Amino acid sequence: MITSQPSTPWWSPVTPAATEQHGGSLPFAALMTFLFITVVSPQSWFPALASLRLAMLAAVVAAVGLLADRLAHGGSVAAWTRETWLALGLFVWAVATVPFSYWPGGSVSLITDTYAKTLIVFWLLGIVVDTRERFRFTLWMLTLTAIPIAVTAVHHFMTGEYFPPSAKNEQRIMGYLGPLAGNPNDLALTLNLILPFTLTLLFTSRGRAVRLFLVGIALVDAMAVVMTWSRAGFVTLATTLALTCWRLAKRGRPGWAVAMLVLALVAVPLFPAGYVDRLATMRDIDDDPTHSAQTRWSDTIAAAEFVLAHPLAGAGAGQNILALNEQRGAKWKMVHNVYLEYAVDLGLPGLVLFLLILYYNAAAVRRVRRLAAAAEPSGEIVFMAEGLQTSLVAFSLAGIFHPVAYHPYFYYIAGLGVAMQTMAQRWPDTTSGS
Repeated sequence: MITSQPSTPWWSPVTPAATEQHGGSLPFAALMTFLFITVVSPQSWFPALASLRLAMLAAVVAAVGLLADRLAHGGSVAAWTRETWLALGLFVWAVATVPFSYWPGGSVSLITDTYAKTLIVFWLLGIVVDTRERFRFTLWMLTLTAIPIAVTAVHHFMTGEYFPPSAKNEQRIMGYLGPLAGNPNDLALTLNLILPFTLTLLFTSRGRAVRLFLVGIALVDAMAVVMTWSRAGFVTLATTLALTCWRLAKRGRPGWAVAMLVLALVAVPLFPAGYVDRLATMRDIDDDPTHSAQTRWSDTIAAAEFVLAHPLAGAGAGQNILALNEQRGAKWKMVHNVYLEYAVDLGLPGLVLFLLILYYNAAAVRRVRRLAAAAEPSGEIVFMAEGLQTSLVAFSLAGIFHPVAYHPYFYYIAGLGVAMQTMAQRWPDTTSGS
């Protein structure tokens, strides 16, 4: 049966449906405030704000505002996509494994203090960011929050603000004051995940001044990633550059692609002394004088052996440190790999659930991109979807090197992927039907 559809596709610049604010303006404003607080962390700069717990207040306002709006006007309280159900299933599985945890109290603390809050924001992003205008505003919010992080990294590098020398004989810049970028590796990860959104705005914005502003942000972000000396950060940055250039060339914008490649090549001679040697240790980890690469590789082997011995329940949420201590001796270090983190903590079921969330989110964004490209190949929504795809690829790669399974990095991106599906469901293509 053919169902009646709106006369205008959902990705059109202006439609009657696009101006509806189904989620209410208060939940959206509170959610954007929460994103700003969690990324920029103003309470770290102004300690007096810490006692106000502004992030929690903003999240509560967003959640309560959304629920009140739904009670008043009807509608679903969540975007029930496959990823949403799988994320709920992963949370339930994490709770179910608590009795088998190496430290049940620690698992409960991680689940309630970190993971539950992460999933709440994932839920809010998927249902509240429900228009093209809100989606674009969210990309701007994330882009602007990257500025203080990147500028701080460059400042630390230029002024020589490094971590105290250690036995590793390794000089790394201090991280940003906020929790998401508190060390150089996490700082690089944060900027790498936001950079595709900055490039999306660059390719879809009008006005020379705005574009120059966005070019400046992108360049400072890239400089900051290099200055962290994060090997994973460099690989992720290079991957983002390669994907972006390939897509620009494919869609008939070779000028942008050539400009980006030229900038990258010009930047190579400007790399800090010793930086290329550090990158070379990825090819042969035995050449790493800090022994960081060797340690992480041995921890990876130990984690894999633990998973083979405990394939079902694992060590409990957040307890991979204790599991590795048991496996290879007490070093009190986490496994620096998101996938092994889930596998060690929650067993193979936990890993499979996470991989399915990642897969279905990426597949859904790809599907939305194809629908939008069929109607308007150079439309804004196509660039938005491609930016999301690039950020998802960036996390998929960076996740091999980072212990951030329960933290917001991935779930913020995935939440935007669900938001894109929410928009697609509200404004179906005029050609769809069955």
